[in-house]
Amino acid sequence: MTEFILARQNGRKIPREDRIFGISNRAKAAIAEKGRENVVNGTIGALLDDEGRLVVLKSVDEVFRGLGPNDYAEYAPIGGIVPFREAVQKAAFGEHFPEGYLEAVATPGGTGSLRNVISNYSEAGDAVLTTDWHWAPYGTIAGEIGRKIEVFEMFTEDGRFNVESFRAKSSELLAGQNSLVIILNTPAHNPTGYSLTVDDWDKVIGVIKEEAACGKAIALLVDAAYIDFAGDEEEYRRFMPKLSELPENVISIVAYSLSKTFTLYGARCGAMICVAKTAEIADEFRRVSEYSSRGSWSNTARIAQVILSRIYNDPELLEKVNSERKKYRDMLADRGRAFGEAAAECGLKIVPYDAGFFVSVPCDDPDAASRMLEEQDVYLVPLAKGIRVSVASIPESACRKIPPLIKEAIEKGC
Repeated sequence: MTEFILARQNGRKIPREDRIFGISNRAKAAIAEKGRENVVNGTIGALLDDEGRLVVLKSVDEVFRGLGPNDYAEYAPIGGIVPFREAVQKAAFGEHFPEGYLEAVATPGGTGSLRNVISNYSEAGDAVLTTDWHWAPYGTIAGEIGRKIEVFEMFTEDGRFNVESFRAKSSELLAGQNSLVIILNTPAHNPTGYSLTVDDWDKVIGVIKEEAACGKAIALLVDAAYIDFAGDEEEYRRFMPKLSELPENVISIVAYSLSKTFTLYGARCGAMICVAKTAEIADEFRRVSEYSSRGSWSNTARIAQVILSRIYNDPELLEKVNSERKKYRDMLADRGRAFGEAAAECGLKIVPYDAGFFVSVPCDDPDAASRMLEEQDVYLVPLAKGIRVSVASIPESACRKIPPLIKEAIEKGC
């Protein structure tokens, strides 16, 4: 009996339930039955305080509450209101603006940027290149528009960024395609928490310049959704000017999201920002991106665009937002450090972690380990190569508690 009645599968693998939300729902049910203090829900991709409440920046909330009806009820232009398009570039680049021609187009979060880049800078049937450890919806987004994800090994045996694997896979795909989209999630990579160093970036830029010598079109998408929870805002933007070093047949695009940085998850707003060598390429970027937006979600919510514009138009308010965010970033850093220390103490191997919402643990049978952990009321996300732990959603005490439990579950599962 076919799984579908009227809908067409169209070559897609469509699960009956989203995997992460399914596990999270089981965790919430366990919390309701047994109490929050007895359950660890490390599945949530949002920052929660130690009592399990969603962190919302009060400084941003005050702007939100001060808006009038015209600030949120009126349609926004497809590409975004002009003050937002200017402000979001400042938010993304900080003091490290690349040289070149820049254009920003509003999107519904970072996901919209991914969708538009893949749609416009690859062809039907193409492979899109990213790391073997990656956010699973990359595959969903690519599959929805007739593309697929191919991966290179993110790390060497000694835990360094694997530039040679990146070089080999880039060369392989460009040999069989007319163009190539590359997605690099950094800093504070989802799901590992790794951040490419400046030295890593020098090597990445070198490889892309080598491969671009063939003359084919390359789009480098930097998924920077977690950039403001990686560490010092300016330090983690030092790589941005390096995007200007790429040749004319390479366009760099930064996917920036207001979800994490401004705790505006539900407002679904972000932007795709290009760094192009010529005005013509930048204008083409704006035109094709807005066309794709019109053909999918049309325009994005005005309210978050107005909020960001107001914040960047008021230096005192911006300082207030940045200061409040730092407090929570420090809390997140303490949790990540606690998990790493506890893992080292019990001999649990983790994927190289620098900062961010998630830590990953390599595992041969993630599903089996995850099921065993659920029996102990520890809910984590099984991935293709291991288990993802959201240190963003659990207190420091839980970060210290669960590494030995994960190690035991992995050993039993093997």
